[in-house]
Parts: sequence; C-alpha cells; structure tokens
Amino acid sequence: MRKAIMTGLMLVAAPVYILGLATLLIYLSGDWGWVEGWIFNVWWVSFISASFLWLHYKDPALLAERMRLPGTGGESGADLVILLGIKVGFLAWLFLSPLDVRFGWLPRLPLWCEVCGGILLFAGGFLTFRAFTDNPYLSQLVRIQTERGQHVIDTGVYGFVRHPMYLGASLWFIGGALLLGSVCGLLVALAMVGLLVVRIFGEEKLLARDLEGYQAYREKVRYRLVPHVW
Repeated sequence: MRKAIMTGLMLVAAPVYILGLATLLIYLSGDWGWVEGWIFNVWWVSFISASFLWLHYKDPALLAERMRLPGTGGESGADLVILLGIKVGFLAWLFLSPLDVRFGWLPRLPLWCEVCGGILLFAGGFLTFRAFTDNPYLSQLVRIQTERGQHVIDTGVYGFVRHPMYLGASLWFIGGALLLGSVCGLLVALAMVGLLVVRIFGEEKLLARDLEGYQAYREKVRYRLVPHVW
C-alpha cells in the first residue's frame, strides 16, 4: 500500500516539477516568445520525461535509488556538501540565465555560441540517458550499494570514460547556458563542472577501496571525464 501511494505521488510530482521549471524559465525571461528558451524547454521536457519513464518502467530499483535523499546513504560529509552545492548551483543556473537575458547584466553571447550550445545540450542529454540505461547502480549518492549487489560496469558508455554521466551533465550545463546566450549562466555552469571534478576524486577513492574490480577498471579505461584529456 505504501509503495503504491509513493508511486502515485511520484507520478503526480514528476510532471509538476518538469513543467514547472520549464514555465519558470520563460517567466523569468520576461519574454514568452523567447525562442532559445522554448528550444531549451523542448529538450528539458523530452529529456527528463524520457529518463523518468524509462526508469519507472524498465528499472524501478534504480529510480528508487536515485530518489534516495542526500544524507541517507551513508555518504561522507564532504560529498554531501558537494552534492548540495551542485543542486543549489542548478537552481542558480536556472534563475540567473533567463534573468541575465532579461536585464542584460552581461553581454549576450553571439548566435554561433547559441548554436554550439544547442549541439552540446542534446549531446549531453543523450550521454546522460545512456549512462542511466547502461548502469543500474547510477545513484546520485556516492556510496557502495552492497544491498543491491553492486559491481563494476565497464560496457556501453562506460567503456570509453569512467564517469559518462558527469560528462553528459557537464555538456548540458555548459550547452544550456550557451544556447540561452547567458554569460551568467555559463559562469555558474563552469562552477558546477568544477564541483563534479572535485567529486570525482573522492568518488574514485571510495570505489577503488571498496568496490571489487574497480582498480582493474581504472587501468582498462584510462580517462575519468574527457576522452584523451583527463
């Protein structure tokens, strides 16, 4: 009964969250005809909806894991601070990008940057979605899921970079800001990427110590975030 109630609440909350943030973006810009904002919203609604529905029907255990609240998985205090920083950064990114466009706090990025941003945005969304489908242990918390029999995943997108979800998120943080033409949004996006980089160091230390086979995986897949770079 409790599970059915939670599932029902989730199915109601998900569209409110998805559509609410999309509406907020356009509202804060002060321009309901903002083309770049609507392009972003089409991507946002499609990406989040597809991810949620795939998890709900194909991997409900991973959906439940990803809904786990920060601080409930035994993760370190340092990682909890980083995760909360990323979440606050996302909200700042969402608020500042349309407000920057509305009030012109910093010069608007040129059209070619917006086009490149759109490409990065869709590429990042695809890579993030593939990370969900390839890794059934893709928690938002840095922890070893012993109760779920977690093991190393080294196939799919995990065959060329060790943290494909972080790479995908980095691409759509940066790509979204570029698409929207906001320098403020871009600065926040770069700060969030910096937090992801810091998080990788602590996460890999934990995985190498406590997850069997991860050290061998690190030797097999050399690059953490960007292929042939780092």
